[in-house]
Amino acid sequence: MPKLKTKRAAAKRFRPTATGKIRRRKAYKNHLLQCKSAERKRRRLSNLSLVDERDAPNVRLMMPYM
Repeated sequence: MPKLKTKRAAAKRFRPTATGKIRRRKAYKNHLLQCKSAERKRRRLSNLSLVDERDAPNVRLMMPYM
């Protein structure tokens, strides 16, 4: 069976945890930041989050060797 290619866009956005779950960045922290409070940007949007368990199989298909 041939090797499978990793989707490079997914490799830049997701990474696994030690237990095998998938981490992601939160949305809404790229632009239009002046209208968002500093607390919102720092506390809520800076933390990494887990990919939902229903979306995880699709991410694993994009990253076969993760």
